[in-house]
Amino acid sequence: MKEPLLRIEDLWLRRDDRTILQGVNLELNPGEVHVLLGLNGSGKSSLAYTIMGCEGYTPDSGRILFDGQDLADLSITERAKLGITLAWQEPARFEGIPIGKYVGLGQEQASRQMVATTLEAVSLPAKYYGYRAADKTLSGGERKRVELASVYAMQPRLAILDEPDSGIDVLSVGDIAMLIRRMALEGSAVLLITHSDEIVEMADVASLMCAGTIIFSGKPQEARRYFSTRCMPHLESLGSQPWDVTKPEVRAALASNGMGRFVPGEAGNDG
Repeated sequence: MKEPLLRIEDLWLRRDDRTILQGVNLELNPGEVHVLLGLNGSGKSSLAYTIMGCEGYTPDSGRILFDGQDLADLSITERAKLGITLAWQEPARFEGIPIGKYVGLGQEQASRQMVATTLEAVSLPAKYYGYRAADKTLSGGERKRVELASVYAMQPRLAILDEPDSGIDVLSVGDIAMLIRRMALEGSAVLLITHSDEIVEMADVASLMCAGTIIFSGKPQEARRYFSTRCMPHLESLGSQPWDVTKPEVRAALASNGMGRFVPGEAGNDG
């Protein structure tokens, strides 16, 4: 059986005296689109930053294996050289740099044709956007598209896309989904992070994250159903995560998600 490209084993992370990630286990195969779905504050972005090796996100225990290699001692630059790329939830701005140049930054020799093809893949006509400045004049949706174009141009082995559908109008979400599927068909593994269940069913596999751990991995339709019938009601009654686990209603919500072992003082919890 072929080994997964990314394997996360019992990953724990604390920041500012608070447990952010609790025993996370996750696998991602080459050419696979894997959606990570969860409420705001559930730890999805923190997991992305930990995989990428961002400052302040060194795990307390557990392992992250990429193509069989333990990433523990590798810097963010070294991880990028292995082919791991993160598209931030809030795209960076390079004031004044032409969009075409920005898209080609990750390429040793970025040809005009490559840049044009990449921009067209995110529905940004190269004739207009190639020389336009990547600055505050771009809308949120345009900035997202530019960021995705730059990731696509890198042809990463693993692309971590943090909320690529946020700030995008409904008609454009389909374009984003098509680009993600195109990346997978061309060999990239894609970890797609979202709190919106509309985009889930375009994935091959979906996982649900709650209070810092994975509570379900399986078919996208099942993950979406679980999210809408169990997670969303918790949002309506308890608000956004992180939740105060000392409250009885929060304990009950976590228990209903099969997470009693992660609640301090509950049976089976080691923390």
